[in-house]
Amino acid sequence: MTTPFDWTAGYPSRRVPVFGRNVVSTSHPLGAQAGLRMIQNGGNAVDAAIAAAAVMTLAEPCSNGLGSDAYCILWDGKQVHGMNASGGAPRAWTPDYFAAKHGEGRSRPPMRGWDSVTVPGAVASWVALSERFGALSLEDVLQPAIEVAERGYLAPTVVQQKWAAAAATPDLAGQPGFAEMFLPRGRAPEVGEHVAFAGAARALKAIAATRGDAFYRGEIAEAMAAHAAAYGGAMTVADLDAFRVEWVDTISTRYRGYDVHEIPPNGQGIAALIALGILENFDLAGLDPDGVAANHLQIEAMKLAFADTYAHVADLAHMRVTPAQLLDGAHLAEAAKLIDPRRAQRFAPRNPVRGGTIYLTAADENGMMVSFIQSNFMGFGSGICLPDWGVSLQNRGHGFVLDPQSPNVVAPGKRPFQTIIPGFLTRDGQPVMSFGVMGGNMQPQGHVQTLSRMIDHGQNPQAACDAARWRFNAGLDINVEAAMRPDTVAGLLALGHETSVIDDSYQDFGAGQFIWRMGDPAVEGYAAASDPRRDGYAAVW
Repeated sequence: MTTPFDWTAGYPSRRVPVFGRNVVSTSHPLGAQAGLRMIQNGGNAVDAAIAAAAVMTLAEPCSNGLGSDAYCILWDGKQVHGMNASGGAPRAWTPDYFAAKHGEGRSRPPMRGWDSVTVPGAVASWVALSERFGALSLEDVLQPAIEVAERGYLAPTVVQQKWAAAAATPDLAGQPGFAEMFLPRGRAPEVGEHVAFAGAARALKAIAATRGDAFYRGEIAEAMAAHAAAYGGAMTVADLDAFRVEWVDTISTRYRGYDVHEIPPNGQGIAALIALGILENFDLAGLDPDGVAANHLQIEAMKLAFADTYAHVADLAHMRVTPAQLLDGAHLAEAAKLIDPRRAQRFAPRNPVRGGTIYLTAADENGMMVSFIQSNFMGFGSGICLPDWGVSLQNRGHGFVLDPQSPNVVAPGKRPFQTIIPGFLTRDGQPVMSFGVMGGNMQPQGHVQTLSRMIDHGQNPQAACDAARWRFNAGLDINVEAAMRPDTVAGLLALGHETSVIDDSYQDFGAGQFIWRMGDPAVEGYAAASDPRRDGYAAVW
């Protein structure tokens, strides 16, 4: 059915935080509603997060799918736990493998196709979280997603824009299975057009019934391996069967009395910690949060953080420096001295050795808080799809490099450098906030900007979420949102930042979700914020 509406027309709006004892915040209402349904049925925040994550593979398929990777930080009521559910390279992958197949001289694996696909970890993350912390059965928790896959939904505005852009990209539309799964009418769906995924419903039922075995060693795994063999890929059932999630300790840095937690490498969460550790050396609270000086200091700190991150971060077992060395206070204080408040600079990586997805968060009245993120990496990931099973696969393998001197060089079973990062905030050993921001290398930049607004300037989570942001790209190049104050934009230009103003919802400035604990969760509950940049929605009860 067509409508007479212009779905792009709109006016600036102001959001306010929402409050509740049980909260689920996602970038699509169906995900938040699925999560809240689990809590109303006797489940906890982990059940809510899994239910929401499963629905989001359908509601925002350009950003994540059954073939995604995932990370999680959660507070179980007593302590923080971290989980790395990013998969490794197929056993056949080496620099010689790519040279033989794709020619000498490549700097990294392909962006699309089977030779960009590492073992997907999201499904295993759901199973592991459910088994360790869930209160409901996995079959119950996946039921909302099964219903959405079977009955379908109407394509939302922001998702449709990304979907249409992908459909016009030949390297995606030409991948095996992509058009059948995502362009069944020969085009992307229109805004408000009905979308359903019968294959995904079939897969979700099999995953629920076998607690994930169907995906990693059963009929779905066999279908993936057969598809890979038919289209020149190296993935095997043995590669899938070998995958296990890893429970990890978080890494953290102290910022103004709070402890900011991230998952350790292979992810880029350490970039946010490095930048915050540098900014700890400046009095941001005395500056205008929307002014030139505060934004300039944050941009320069982020540049320094990325320089170190891109040079040193890889699969933790293969790094030549440790996260502790990168987060050493003296190392960060020295970095702070490199920042010139009067001009923008280019920074090279330094040696610390001495001598860019969907994000969701859930919290319940018993105090459990979950920070969860899963992603296809680039839009629709590898483009590889198995329509009969509704599986679309990430392209995390493109995050490897082929330079044998790099700590991030591809190797069998090794995890590539990853962009997705859930965040968590504590103070004096107690939970304060679960939070995250989406969008490639925008993620640590969004962590830094929103945390500074809340901690340095006392802005509430929704205000910090809504405020105009900048995004550092490379060198002196930054983008800023059109809502940024003109005098601030002019001031950044005067300092030497090569600044472009972006007024386009497709350009990702880090849509995010935030849940701040207000006190006793059974009494005061939580304040939740959800980003309007990507149809964000927080459901409370």
